Amino acid sequence: MSLAFLLTTLVVVATPGTGVVYTLAAGLSRGRRASVVAAFGCTLGIVPHMVAAITGVAALLHASATAFQVLKYAGVAYLLWMAWATLRDREAIAVERDAAPVSAGRVVVRAVLINVLNPKLTIFFFAFLPQFVPSGESGALLRMLVLSGVFMLSTFVVFAAYGVLAASVRRHVIGRPRVMAWLRRSFAGSFVLLGAKLATTDG
Repeated sequence: MSLAFLLTTLVVVATPGTGVVYTLAAGLSRGRRASVVAAFGCTLGIVPHMVAAITGVAALLHASATAFQVLKYAGVAYLLWMAWATLRDREAIAVERDAAPVSAGRVVVRAVLINVLNPKLTIFFFAFLPQFVPSGESGALLRMLVLSGVFMLSTFVVFAAYGVLAASVRRHVIGRPRVMAWLRRSFAGSFVLLGAKLATTDG
């Protein structure tokens, strides 16, 4: 495994995106456990893209403009829904000492959907992994699986770190409605901006 792969993976994973925004929101609203669960869900959401890349479905999506556009706009719609839900549901980012717990399943499902409906991950795997798997090399499939596993592990660790960091400042915003209103609008705005970026990105 090359140093170039590890460095590129860390840069890609650490760059704030939809998964990071969701994990931060989970950490601020529900604490460390929820942030780690959200990070786990975002990591699970990578699996379909990894499988698609390894089995060749990514090549089909890359070649078919229609298939890519359908998946892309499904992702845009979901991000806009997340923005609306964040603004509408004050409990979504409500930092309280005795906040009602949200099931881990619900957190994971939302996190998985965020990454599953991100076609750029599929294209990323399609364009990224082959660069580190020499053509004609025996055991190429196993190598791709190992590299994908490293990417997923890096995603979980970095996202969890983001979430735990956010959870550590929860007590500083407890009982400050103006701060929470600002955070809620900021997260909603982030989802809108990420959706707009996705909508205007070519495959």
